[in-house]
Amino acid sequence: MQAAKRVLRYLKGSMSFGIFYKKGRCEELVAYTDSDYARDLDDRRSTSGYVFLLSGGAVSWASKKQPVVSLSTSEAEFIAAAYCACQCVWTRRILEQFGVLKSGSSTILCDNDSTIKLSKNPVLHGRSKRFHFLRDLIREGVLELNYCDTKAQLADIMTKPLNLETFVRLREELGVCEDIN
Repeated sequence: MQAAKRVLRYLKGSMSFGIFYKKGRCEELVAYTDSDYARDLDDRRSTSGYVFLLSGGAVSWASKKQPVVSLSTSEAEFIAAAYCACQCVWTRRILEQFGVLKSGSSTILCDNDSTIKLSKNPVLHGRSKRFHFLRDLIREGVLELNYCDTKAQLADIMTKPLNLETFVRLREELGVCEDIN
């Protein structure tokens, strides 16, 4: 019952917020992906999160507990990037069918260098084999997995508790704004 009250209080307090999309700024689909490594103290599973931006605003986002226990930060981030890649392929197909997105690669931004290296090196980490399709997508030019500084990681809003200042900054960078009318 307490959880339901918190959700309702949140909804009431956020009714005046929306996402602002900038006209004519539909160049490319950009994604941010992140994970928290083993933050759940009960089962030690990590949480994956991603956010997709198009025309200056968020168009898709998710936060999901990973189905396996990761043995390293790199593995947790790699799993998050693989989930993000699945959503990216689906979103690209839809946007291409609507004529909104041109063919070419989409960028996924990650704040973990080891994950980026793992996505390019076929001999590392036997445990992550089921996520290796990410490597194929990168090799085929469908996706680019690039580094972004941790301070610029928009997906943190999906995976970590944040102080108010950081939360508001990330929310604004996602295109979320308050209606002033």
